[in-house]
Amino acid sequence: MSGKTIPGRHARAAALILAAILAVGIAGYMLIEGMTFTEALYMTVITLATVGFREVREPSAAGMYFTVFLIVTGVITLFFLAGSLAELVLEEVFGERMGRRRMSLRIRKLKDHYVICGFGRVGENVCRELLSTRPDLVVVEKDEEAAERARGEGFLVIQGDATDAEVLEEAGVRRARGLVAALQTDADNLFVTLSARSINPEIYIVTRSAQPQSTDKLLYAGADRVISPYVMSAKRMANLLQKPGVCDFLDLVMHAENIEYRIEEVTLTERSPYAGRTVGRSGLREETGVLVLAMRSAGSSGFNTNPSTQTTLQAGDSLIVIGTSEQIERMRSRL
Repeated sequence: MSGKTIPGRHARAAALILAAILAVGIAGYMLIEGMTFTEALYMTVITLATVGFREVREPSAAGMYFTVFLIVTGVITLFFLAGSLAELVLEEVFGERMGRRRMSLRIRKLKDHYVICGFGRVGENVCRELLSTRPDLVVVEKDEEAAERARGEGFLVIQGDATDAEVLEEAGVRRARGLVAALQTDADNLFVTLSARSINPEIYIVTRSAQPQSTDKLLYAGADRVISPYVMSAKRMANLLQKPGVCDFLDLVMHAENIEYRIEEVTLTERSPYAGRTVGRSGLREETGVLVLAMRSAGSSGFNTNPSTQTTLQAGDSLIVIGTSEQIERMRSRL
């Protein structure tokens, strides 16, 4: 239950109690003192407010006791209502500031996280896909409603314009591993790509492109990959028509949480015991149990699929491997 909900409920409860006391006061004065509705309303209000105005008429003994009862219960309720309203205002003003400050401190501690610029249809689904591997995510969103929706789903959120370099700095782009630019226009994604690349030359940037002719510009601006949802959807649909079994298998291996085997990409470092050895003599299969499906040399854009046992592994090479989670983690620890 949030801090805002509790004082809000207290204020509503106090207001209902006050309304009930007001109704009881009017009915009591009408029955005990024989007042009209207007006179009873006037007496009840000045009694509850303790303003000391002139009474309509001199009360009887029963009327005096009833007035004391109204004063005690009314004053207690009014103080409770005032306290709840003050707490509600303080929560609204300072609670949000403190929440943003805490979130900002959490983001400052992050390293090797992912920054998702835009929480629209594309950005939201990217976040949900990444949640399967539980990485640290920071969402940058300008729209207040979308930002609140992202917070509601548990993401760290920076509400601001992702094309602003200061906002990207606040999101920790300088320390981030990767960034997704999923804003509505290609121009905005271009600005995000340029800013992120200038802040962190090593960050991996994936950019959304609405127009195919924007792809070259985004790549030139520093994007590592440019994704067109329309092109990707067309390829996906065509592959499903022709090779549904292959698509189902890849989806299962890449995204299912309860499957034993996974496909992962690992990069050999200079200190890796496998660097400088051939695939056959590296002992990779025997020591870790993973199977190398493909490899890509450092600086190359193509893959060597099903590399032979005579292929030499070098530092900087990327290996696409398949294995269980335990086998892959064992390989990562040896790298």
